[in-house]
Parts: sequence; C-alpha cells; structure tokens
Amino acid sequence: MQSNVYREYSVYLKEKYGCKVYKLPISLDLTCPNRDGNVGIGGCIYCGEKGGSFENLPNNYSIKDQIEKNMIYIRNKYKADKFIAYFQNYSNTYMGIEKFKNIINQAINDDIVGISISTRPDCVSDEQIKYLSDIQEKVGIDITIELGLQTANYKTLRKLNRGHTLAEFIDTCIRIKAHNLRICAHVILDLPWDDIDDTIETSKILSSLGIDEVKLHSLYIVDKTKLAEEYLDGKFNLLSKDDYIKRVVLFLEYLNPNIIIQRLIGRAPREDSLIVNWNQSWWKIKDEIVDSMIKAQTYQGAKFDYLGGSALRNI
Repeated sequence: MQSNVYREYSVYLKEKYGCKVYKLPISLDLTCPNRDGNVGIGGCIYCGEKGGSFENLPNNYSIKDQIEKNMIYIRNKYKADKFIAYFQNYSNTYMGIEKFKNIINQAINDDIVGISISTRPDCVSDEQIKYLSDIQEKVGIDITIELGLQTANYKTLRKLNRGHTLAEFIDTCIRIKAHNLRICAHVILDLPWDDIDDTIETSKILSSLGIDEVKLHSLYIVDKTKLAEEYLDGKFNLLSKDDYIKRVVLFLEYLNPNIIIQRLIGRAPREDSLIVNWNQSWWKIKDEIVDSMIKAQTYQGAKFDYLGGSALRNI
C-alpha cells in the first residue's frame, strides 16, 4: 500500500535516482564495543548472535563477491536497476581507519549509487567521517550513516545495555552533518520501559538534529538473548500491536515531514525468535498503520510546530 501520509523510502529513491533502487546487504567479520568488553559485555539485550542481520551472505565471502552475488539475486527477484551497498550487521565502523578505507573502497561499483553504514553513536571517528565525505564528493556516491539510537530515554538505553546515552548520539549527529553526510536513525517504539512522552521526545530530538531518515521497528524477542530470558521469567510485558500502532502514528505526527521513513516496522526470522510482530505479517501491520492515519486524517508532521522559537510566534 502506498500512501501520502508519510514520506516513503522507496518513493524517495525512485524520485532521486529515476529507477528502482534496492539495498544490497554486506556482512563483515565484526563485533561491537559493548560485546567485547570495550564499553561493555554481552551486547544489547535484544541482539542475537547474528548481530541484527539475517539476510546477509556469510562474511567469509569477499565484499566484491557479496556484492556480485546479491546484485544478481536482488535484480532478478525485485527488478532493481541500481543498488545501495549496505554494511548491516554489528558496528561497521568499529575498526581502524586504514581497514575502514579499504572496506569502503571495495564497495564502489558502477551500479552502486549509495553506501549505507550501520553502526553505533559512540563508534564513529572524525577520520572516518572526513574520509566518507571525501569519497562522496570525489566519486559522486551518496553516503548514509545509520545510527542505532532506539530511544531518547537514557534510562531505557541503560536497561538495553547499549553502552551509550543520548549525548553520544547528539554529538555524532552534529559531527556527521558538518560534513554533509546523511543520517538514518534506528528507533524501537514499543520498548516496555518507555512511555508516550518518550515517543514524542524521541521524534522531536530527531527532528531538531536534522536527521535525514528513520527506521522504525517493534521489539521482537530473539531466542537465546538476555531479553528472551527476562521475558520468559515474566520480568516485563510486551505492548500490544494496537499500542505500537498508536505510538508510530504519534511519532510520525511530531516528526519533521521532510524526514524519509525507511520502514514502519521491521522483520526477523520466526525460527530464531520467540515473538516477532505479534506473529503477524509485517506488511499487514504496515497497512494497518497507514489505514489508522488515513481514518484519523493525520499525517507525518501534523504536530511539527515546536522548533524555531515557537513561543514567540504569537507576539
């Protein structure tokens, strides 16, 4: 279902590049600083052994081979014309600058129009940002850094064992935007330790920082994680699907209408999870969100009226 109630990623890509563009996942042999003891151990309590990725080819394939194999598969299945190289699992900037340069260079290809790099807010150096900015300018390729925030509630971030707070996210966004790179923020909207005020504040913070894109998803429970252990022990209750939909709508209403929405709800393999999206198809829930907004006659940015010295408007 396509709708005008929010800015859809697929529509944005078609308008920008004039053809169908699809993300092409790339897997690296990496870890995260909150897994290896640098800032913590165990990783995020919701993250499984695959590091948040389940569609990638094995990382023992070279980057070139992953690109070529995935390009053939995605082009045939989704009829894509161009691609975005997507470094997806774990923290893809958690390495020295020379190794990082080599990896990025391997992703440059005639059919690659963009590079997306998924990482943590405390794991992006000024050297890496500067290098990406230079590549973007020299090669003419669009570069997006995808930062996992999940929530603006620093107490919930501690509960999730993220190993960073909101401050690191703000700092990294400021440094990235200073070099004209794009930012995509990842957010979980139905965290049991968040309330409606956290939903609104997260949306407002992303808008105030000039974020370019947002990925939303529900809290799914991957088997053999700390989160799964706590869930089975009855230490928290999941929010309902209706609650999630209400939070998505509210989040979008407060969000800058220019921000691109990469997705309204995520996916995870059912065979590795206890609960994913209330055991319903992700696309059906997406349609329910859109239907809910249409019926309520609301849209992305409907309540985006709080920046730019809003208290002075009636003086």
